[in-house]
This record gives sequence, C-alpha cells and structure tokens, in this order.
Amino acid sequence: MISPVNSQFVPDASLTREEMESLQREVAAAATWTDAFDFDPERVGAAAVDDAQRRLTTAGDADFTPLVAGVDQAFLDDRAVSVVVVRRGDEVVERAHAVTDLEIPYIPGLLAFREGGPILAAFEALSCEPDLVVFDGSGRIHYRQAGLATHIGVILDLPSVGVAKGLLCGTPDADVDGRPEGWRTAIRADEDVENAEPGERIGHALQSRQYESRPIVNPLYVSPGHRVSVDTATDLVERLCEGYKLPEPTRLADAYADDVKRELPDAQS
Repeated sequence: MISPVNSQFVPDASLTREEMESLQREVAAAATWTDAFDFDPERVGAAAVDDAQRRLTTAGDADFTPLVAGVDQAFLDDRAVSVVVVRRGDEVVERAHAVTDLEIPYIPGLLAFREGGPILAAFEALSCEPDLVVFDGSGRIHYRQAGLATHIGVILDLPSVGVAKGLLCGTPDADVDGRPEGWRTAIRADEDVENAEPGERIGHALQSRQYESRPIVNPLYVSPGHRVSVDTATDLVERLCEGYKLPEPTRLADAYADDVKRELPDAQS
C-alpha cells in the first residue's frame, strides 16, 4: 500500500479556486526538480534489460532494474477508473485500480483536484513501491508549476514525470509541427508561468514517433514532476516510448483502465 508522505497537500475538491491555487503554489515550493533517485536512468526501458538484470530487484544494487509505474484514468458517468501499472523492464509486475466518484468538473490548471483523489486511491491498492512514476498529465509545464505529476509526486514523495498531449502553457524554442522522430525542443516559462525566471526551461516538446508521410504525429510535452530534472525527464520518456508515441507504462495503463471500465456493471447496459 502506497500512502501519502506529505498528506498536507492531498487535493480537496471542496476548496475554493483561490484556495486550490494557493495549495498548488505550496506544492511547487515543496517539489524538487533535480535528479534525486537511486536508479540508473539507462536501466529504464525494456531495451536496457536482460535476464540477469531483471533478477536484480533491490535499490542499492549497482545495476538494479527500476520499477516504473504508469498512471492513467478512464471515466464512466461521474466516476473515475484510476489505474497504476508497474513494470520492471518489459515485464508487468503489478496492476492496481480504484473506482471512485468525481467531485468536480474538469477545470484547466486544476486537474489534480478532480483526479488526484482517485489516483491516490489506486496507489493505496498497490503493494510494490515504484522507483519512477509516469503520469498522463503535466508536471512543471503548468501555470503554477504544479501539474498532476508534480502534485501527486510530492504527496507520495516519488520521482515522477508528466507527459501531456497538449501544451498548457510555456513557449517552445522552435516550431513543433512535423518534426522527425527523436527531435526535441525546450519549453520555456513565459508570463503565464508563476515563480519561474522568464525563459527558464520547464520541459520539452518531444517527437517520440513520426511517419514519413501523413498522418503527422504531434509531439508530447514532457516535464519533471518531482525529484527529476528537465533533461532527465525527457530522456526517461524517450527510453520508455519503445516504438510508440506514448511511453509504454502509460500506454499499458490506458488499456488497463479501459478494461476495468468495460467490466463495471453500468458499462454493460
């Protein structure tokens, strides 16, 4: 069971908007955006793992293979199906889920107050502790530098990365349209990003996959959540994409969330 370490930051949907934004500023102030983890980043991803390394499971071993969790959600009426899928290399070692009520509608910039509680419930059902968590949502690329990946990462005090499909705020260094696979450019803080130096790097646009002809694939927007730096966050996500647009942990979580949703009684009608 993974419980909050910093319970003072647990999202409360009954707060006013001003109180929610104030809490996000506190979360951002508590976040660490430097590398503060025990694993070797080059051991992340299926391509880096062989059978011998798969057997090394203890943090502190020089070359242990880290546990990487993907987090995603599906929705049914006013409920969230929140899931966590944990892999070691290319092997799924655990899946957990929770079905909970949603208390507020989607509000841009306040996603953690809608989905954070349900996600924490899914972590409560998890027995292993991930070394890294990848979220379908933003980290530092957020108005108050406290997107979903930052907020939940700080609450659980786990290294975390946010991977978003659209750009919430910030400005890319270069035009992102039609770029080749493997290309990246910095996302820099602009006037919409609080408590950041103008032009400070807060993430990257990463072209994780591309076709030589149409349909054109749009980039991902990667940013650190907690205990991971800007460059390392993007390097980790690139290693985890494994031939797909999305990182494999969140791609598997998306599929698992849909499976759980289909099994719910109300989904059968």
